[in-house]
Amino acid sequence: MANPTLLATIGWQELLLILVIVVLIFGGSRLPQLGKGLGEFVRNLKSGLRGDEEKKPAGNDKEGSGR
Repeated sequence: MANPTLLATIGWQELLLILVIVVLIFGGSRLPQLGKGLGEFVRNLKSGLRGDEEKKPAGNDKEGSGR
């Protein structure tokens, strides 16, 4: 298990270095896609932990509307 005090010792310089490395690896154009994917992951994880299941009403299906 990770040492919890290790995360408390990370300063702004280390976070800036991590951000620079991420930009170099993925490129600036892919960062919004990564952020969106990460946000969806966290949202799905939270709803899964709460036990919420999004149920879409059957009447709002655009494919079956026939228009």
